[in-house]
Amino acid sequence: MTNFSIWEVLFLLCFAVSWPVSIAKSLRTKVVIGKSPFFMSLVILGYIFGIIHKALYSHDIVIWLYVFNALLVATDLILYCTYIGQNRKDLQHK
Repeated sequence: MTNFSIWEVLFLLCFAVSWPVSIAKSLRTKVVIGKSPFFMSLVILGYIFGIIHKALYSHDIVIWLYVFNALLVATDLILYCTYIGQNRKDLQHK
């Protein structure tokens, strides 16, 4: 289907640009203190709800932006889980 909202696309593209910045910072610094895994999990859940809505009621190409964004946030959450243990150890030794 080709009938989609340009506003929805722009909204999702803004987030699609924002998450890689957060991911790059985590990869570069390996510091994730201050990030919220609860927040990231809620954002992923929101994208999942968007995917479900698109699949059930408004199936169009925009569904792939929801999937892409969910994968970006999941990547950031994985980096959080990867680095948080070392970050906490580093704080204890200061």
